Amino acid sequence: MSVQDFLVELGTEELPPKALKSLSEAFLAGVEKGLKEAGLAYRKAVPYAAPRRLAIVVTALATQQPDRVQTLDGPPIQAAFDEVGNPTPAALGFARKCGVELAAIDRSGPKLRYSRTTAGQAAAQLLPDIVNNALAELPIPRRMRWGARKEEFVRPAQWLVMLLGDEVVDCEILAQKAGRTSRGHRFHHPDEVRISAPSTYAEDLRSAYVVADFSERRAQIVKRVEQLASAQKGKAIMPAALLDEVTALVEWPVPLVCSFEERFLSVPQEALISTMQDNQKYFCLLDEKGRLLPRFITVANLESRDPAQIVAGNEKVVRPRLTDAEFFFKQDQKQPLESFNKRLSSVIFQAQLGTLYEKAERVSKLAAYIARQIGSQPEYATRAGILSKCDLATEMVGEFPEMQGVAGYYYALHEGEPEEVAKAINEQYMPRGAGAELPSTLTGCALAIADKLDTLVGIFGIGMLPTGSKDPYALRRAALGVLRILIEKQLDLDLGQAVNQTVTQYGAKVKGGMALTTQVLEFILDRLRARYEDEGVEVASYLAVRAVQPVSVLDLDQRIQAVQVFRRLPEATALAAANKRVSNLLDTYQGTLPTTIEPRYFDNATEFSLFSAIQQADQAVAPLARERRYREALARLAHLRDPVDAFFDAVLINAEDPAVRANRYALLARLRGLFLGVADISLLG
Repeated sequence: MSVQDFLVELGTEELPPKALKSLSEAFLAGVEKGLKEAGLAYRKAVPYAAPRRLAIVVTALATQQPDRVQTLDGPPIQAAFDEVGNPTPAALGFARKCGVELAAIDRSGPKLRYSRTTAGQAAAQLLPDIVNNALAELPIPRRMRWGARKEEFVRPAQWLVMLLGDEVVDCEILAQKAGRTSRGHRFHHPDEVRISAPSTYAEDLRSAYVVADFSERRAQIVKRVEQLASAQKGKAIMPAALLDEVTALVEWPVPLVCSFEERFLSVPQEALISTMQDNQKYFCLLDEKGRLLPRFITVANLESRDPAQIVAGNEKVVRPRLTDAEFFFKQDQKQPLESFNKRLSSVIFQAQLGTLYEKAERVSKLAAYIARQIGSQPEYATRAGILSKCDLATEMVGEFPEMQGVAGYYYALHEGEPEEVAKAINEQYMPRGAGAELPSTLTGCALAIADKLDTLVGIFGIGMLPTGSKDPYALRRAALGVLRILIEKQLDLDLGQAVNQTVTQYGAKVKGGMALTTQVLEFILDRLRARYEDEGVEVASYLAVRAVQPVSVLDLDQRIQAVQVFRRLPEATALAAANKRVSNLLDTYQGTLPTTIEPRYFDNATEFSLFSAIQQADQAVAPLARERRYREALARLAHLRDPVDAFFDAVLINAEDPAVRANRYALLARLRGLFLGVADISLLG
């Protein structure tokens, strides 16, 4: 089979930097999808992406599509011909659909069948449509037109390179005629660049000051930034999203160290870092203690003969932003933090649920209630709650929204609030995303749970449930946050009571009462089920524990982890089946079961053996369950397999004597009760 390398490069005006990586990945996926659907084999496909180009190099691409056999199934034979063998309208219609006479149709099987061979096309004929379709399917929210043309793309297209081996693929895409000429760096090499072959693409552009490989360019930036940071005795903060964005802004990266006045370090470093990262795309430097250094690194897009000019320009640009942060910080501290609640009393949290100040009051009371349950200090939680939303009305947060909580932390410390109270103001928003940091203080945990429960109950209470992808109040994230805090911080809280307390605090503003409590609780626990599924925990394990309704999420998690271990034991399957049988039998029992088991009614040795094994297990398991050593409890209960199996093999449960029958059902109920102390393992079968 003949193969050739293939290159496609679409040149454009500067592409959106935040979208460049995803556009490149989607372009690669689209082209590979098209090649596979066309039956064109290839060794590998590699994407390239830079500010002014999207490209793909496909290695060892088949130059000819193989012939394909298409098989069409028709109606069953009995429906295709009548009793005397004449074709029915169904058979004739199938032949017309296939474009042949009925005699050409295969009738040897249970159905009419027609096979035809389609000759394969040359890859050069198929590639334009494959590329065009891949570009059309890119995730572009809003496409644009340019000039008088009707073609649309994320940015105006400027050139197109399409090579199959040494030959140009003759086509036109996005109003650009395919050729072999690309463009170099906008300033270092504004001339055209001739691409010799797909295999030389990256090196041809490198000679024109363009590092076309996104990953290579990113690695260059990381390496050089780390070197410069080390020379400054610091460590660079390089969030993945910022690093990707900076990589998407430059074709020829040249990192440079810049500085700012040390007086700005009196401002919360989070505000300085935020403005330098978000607005200027700089990499900030921290010392060995995690404190901000008066240095930052910018990544230029060219090699300047006078880099000091670039450094001075960036320092000039950043100074007004830092001055603004300094001004807002000082201005806010001219009045007590709690005084900002006055502004919040006129700021609506939600039209039907009241103001942000009313929310703060509710959260303050609820946080104190939760603090008592988890062994924290209610007075700290009360104070943190009443101050929790104050910084939303400050100048700092008004200019830097990402400073919510952080600003409140600094202002509270400045006023002499206990450090735990100050930390809780920031920790109320934790975790801020999937896998993000959790509160470090118990007061912060109480406040974070209270804030999230207040939002969940309030929004559910006015009927604004999340649907599909629409979740404007981030209720799913709030539910997951509550779960993570309770489980990972090992906090024993009766979640049902906490939700009910939240409902009570809202009073007439929400509707539903206990039904609302149940609805919110189920919503939260459904998120837990989804989390377990993501972690590879079987749904049956979750359902087995939910069936016994633990009041604490931490307790529920501990039981589920124990059931997961139990399922791997050799006795698990048999005991699950036995429990299911026992459950079914007990459901059919008529009357009231005896409260005690009478050995005098035993008439089989296996009954005595099972009764003795249950008594021994009860004595061993009860203290383990009380101490929540559920794994050990289930491991001990696994020893019941043999006496249980022997009992069912030898004993007729529904004995004729009512007293004997009732006694045997009481024995089974005692057996089932032992397992229900941990989970309903009958659901594991």
